[in-house]
Amino acid sequence: MAAKQDRMDLTPTAWQLWLVAAIVCGMLEIKLSGFVTLWFAVGALASSLAAALGLGINVQLLLFTLVSLLLFAISRTLFKKFFTRDSAHLKTGVEAMLGQEAVVTEEVGEPHGGTVRINGELWTARSLSGRIPEGERVTVEQVEGLKLWVRRPAATPSVPQVGSEKERVG
Repeated sequence: MAAKQDRMDLTPTAWQLWLVAAIVCGMLEIKLSGFVTLWFAVGALASSLAAALGLGINVQLLLFTLVSLLLFAISRTLFKKFFTRDSAHLKTGVEAMLGQEAVVTEEVGEPHGGTVRINGELWTARSLSGRIPEGERVTVEQVEGLKLWVRRPAATPSVPQVGSEKERVG
């Protein structure tokens, strides 16, 4: 019987398992760096402490869930507030082309349209302002599938002259 008492009990306890979970989550955070698994690591550390104090598994799981989710929600709110407060909506893809200038590389006419170059890419184009010859600059007004609807840039409106003929007659 003396031999049985001399053996060490190597069965992991709950606090040790939570500690291993915290270390694994911490290592994942280093690899992934998305500030997600970090909060699970902190939640696992809190649960490890609860287990070491002798609290039950239900309390440990509740503490892990609450701490992890609370830290996750707070961090997302803070990061969004501080890192995106002055940033404007970044237009990308098709949205970024609207209002941009393009150059006609193949006459845009009826009925089949032509081709324009925008941001170094060639696009099929249709005109909203009649026939447009090659080499002319146009403005992208609309994107419909893989087709751009373009028009000549609007000419500056003429400003009436002070003392024009109409005013002199009246």
